[in-house]
Amino acid sequence: MDNRESPDRSSADVPHPVNGYSSHNVNTGNPGSSNPPQQVGHDSGNESSAIVRTVLQSDIGVNTLLTRLKQSVASAREFAAFLKKRSTLEEEHAQGLKKLCRGSHDSSRRPDNRQGSYAHNYNEVIGIHDRLADNGVQFALFLHQMHEDLHDLATNIERGRKQWKQTGLSAEKRVQDSEALVERAKVKYDSLAEDYDRARTGDKQSSRVFGLKGPKSAAQHEDDLHRKMQAADSDYSSKVQMAQSQRQELLSTQRPQAVKAILELVNECDSGLTLQLQKFASFNERLLLSNGLCVSPLKGQDSNQSQRSLREVVFQIDNTEDLNNYITSFSTKAGQRPAEVRYQPHPSLGPSQQIPPSDPRSQMDPNGQSNPAGGLRQISLSDQPHVPPPSQDHGPASDFTPMPDPAGQIHHEPTYNQTLSPVGGGSLPSQLPPPQLSSPMYSQPPGPPAISHSDLTNPDIPPLRPVFGVSLDDLLKRDGSAIPLVVYQCLQAVELFGLDVEGIYRLSGSAPHVSKLRAIFDNDSGQVDFRNPESFFHDVNSVAGLLKQFFRDLPDPLLTHEHFQDFIEAARIEDDVTRRDSLHAIVNSLPDPNYATLRALTLHLHRVQEHSGANRMNAGNLAICFGPTLMGTGSNIADAGWQVRVIETILQNTYQIFDDD
Repeated sequence: MDNRESPDRSSADVPHPVNGYSSHNVNTGNPGSSNPPQQVGHDSGNESSAIVRTVLQSDIGVNTLLTRLKQSVASAREFAAFLKKRSTLEEEHAQGLKKLCRGSHDSSRRPDNRQGSYAHNYNEVIGIHDRLADNGVQFALFLHQMHEDLHDLATNIERGRKQWKQTGLSAEKRVQDSEALVERAKVKYDSLAEDYDRARTGDKQSSRVFGLKGPKSAAQHEDDLHRKMQAADSDYSSKVQMAQSQRQELLSTQRPQAVKAILELVNECDSGLTLQLQKFASFNERLLLSNGLCVSPLKGQDSNQSQRSLREVVFQIDNTEDLNNYITSFSTKAGQRPAEVRYQPHPSLGPSQQIPPSDPRSQMDPNGQSNPAGGLRQISLSDQPHVPPPSQDHGPASDFTPMPDPAGQIHHEPTYNQTLSPVGGGSLPSQLPPPQLSSPMYSQPPGPPAISHSDLTNPDIPPLRPVFGVSLDDLLKRDGSAIPLVVYQCLQAVELFGLDVEGIYRLSGSAPHVSKLRAIFDNDSGQVDFRNPESFFHDVNSVAGLLKQFFRDLPDPLLTHEHFQDFIEAARIEDDVTRRDSLHAIVNSLPDPNYATLRALTLHLHRVQEHSGANRMNAGNLAICFGPTLMGTGSNIADAGWQVRVIETILQNTYQIFDDD
């Protein structure tokens, strides 16, 4: 009956053909150590290797290695994804830095930036950053290549894992199925043997068994059981032999092959991942060293002596020399000092004749004819006043030239005391146009009949010389001034009294004040002088509201309906320089009065935003206030945001779009 026993599942008397992965593949010692290991460590390593062999040769060996290989593949893919993201970040940073360097280099060569030692050394600083960007691009390329290699490795290892999973587990499954058949055959065989034993030792005379073909005697029944037992014994014996042969094949060939192949895949995946980690560390060190050498090159005999460190480049900037050289470059334009102005009486006036005091209201014009002060002098369109750019000290003095009245004439009269001090505490510029004398000392052609102040706000009386609601072309033809007087007066008042007022152009003024000021300009604008705050009721916000009301009432907006869509399309451009140049070209195509008025307004708003620390009105806030006002309302409400962007871009590039003379 020895051949009927269950097969022995232990591996004690089974040869071990898989010694190849037990000594060096799972060695836990330090391979880089040159000293021989101690006896304790050697014994510990042998014990660990024996445990590893036992696990790998057992029924769970293949499953254990497959799980470990799956972990290795997952780790490789995770690090590959990390390399891809890091490569993308480095590429974006390097390309952004190179774009910044190109833009800064182009800006540094413009005439409105400093030159001299600053420009030279600043360009060298940009060059250092450009080399840093090149190092970043190269580092990103290395990381991308590492990602590709590691991703391919993980894909190949995963393909091999699936193949050996199917091969190894199918062999294990066949052995398990054969052993299950052996167990069932043994149960059947034992049952029949017990029945036969009872039939053989029982009473053969009296016992009768009923079968399908009728009653059987005890002897017949014993013979049937004996035949069945022999058939079960034969089946059981054959299944045991088959199970033993399959297990022997599994232990000697199939399992060692699967274990060896899966171990090789694990080692290959782990080695590839370790290699990429080592390369990642080396490339990081290389990047940091290259950037360090760009910022601070080594000083030695073999190093490039022409390269300077970033600190040395910055410390070579000489502000005093640059300032002196800039001022010296204007020496040829300075000219000679004008002669001192002295009073020389005419020889015809004898010593006995008393010289009357000069009357500021009566002087001689260049043609020798008597011309009262406050008389009229025609000026050409090329002499039209404009608002110059803000000066270095931000003071209001001498920021405006005399403004022609609507008739194209300039008034000269003495100034008067103010009740409100200008911004900055300075005195009001003496060359600004003062208010016209209420009773001139000379005769003039008869004009429209004078009206009282109470009549100005009467809605039933039509305006004598309307300003609001009149196109800029009509105002130019009538008054001879490209910049309307109401615009100039409002800009003048805000420059003198409103630069430091918080929320200027954002806060609404008094509606009655705005209505009165509008009526004054529509009827007798020559009597207005906003240098005196009493003229606008000491309410500079009402002046700002009056200016916006004038632009809103224009029949054709300041930026014109014709160019509305062109401005919107230019605002959609993402690149700042291209958007600025496109807007510049459209602004240059505006009609003359529109261009002159826009130029004066833009230079004024640029000065307002320079005081944003006090008035809280930067370029963005001013653009929100003036976007729809200067461009009008389009058919699409979504264009409001692009209108704001148009005005904001113009304000941010004031001196690139308009000259500052």
